[in-house]
Amino acid sequence: MELDKIRNLTDEELTSQQGKSAEQLFRLRFQKSLGNNEGIKKLRVLKLDIARIQTVARERALGIEKPVAPVVVAKPAAKAPAAVTPKPAAKARAPKAPAAKAETPAATSASGRKKAKKD
Repeated sequence: MELDKIRNLTDEELTSQQGKSAEQLFRLRFQKSLGNNEGIKKLRVLKLDIARIQTVARERALGIEKPVAPVVVAKPAAKAPAAVTPKPAAKARAPKAPAAKAETPAATSASGRKKAKKD
C-alpha cells in the first residue's frame, strides 16, 4: 500500500488495515514454515506496510501530520542544443621513479635506526 493512501485513511481504518496485514503476515510465515514457498516476496511487502501504518499512526499521535504533496506532471520543455566545449588535452605525466626497497625487520632496531655492522 502506498504512503499517500495510508495517510488518507482514518484512525479506525489504520488499525483495521494493520490487523489485516499482521494476520496475512502470520499466515505467510506459517505457510513458509510448512514448506510452502508461494508468496515469499509478499512477506517483505507486508512488513513494510505494517511499518508505514505504524509510522503514520505515531505521527498523528504526536501531531506531526505531514501533508500529502500533489503529484505534478511537468511537460518536457524543448531543449536547445547544448554548446559543445572541447575537453582539454590530457597532460603528459612524467614516469614514476622506482620505489625504494623496504629494509628487512632484522636490519632495524626497535627504535627504527639501522644497526651498525661490526665487521
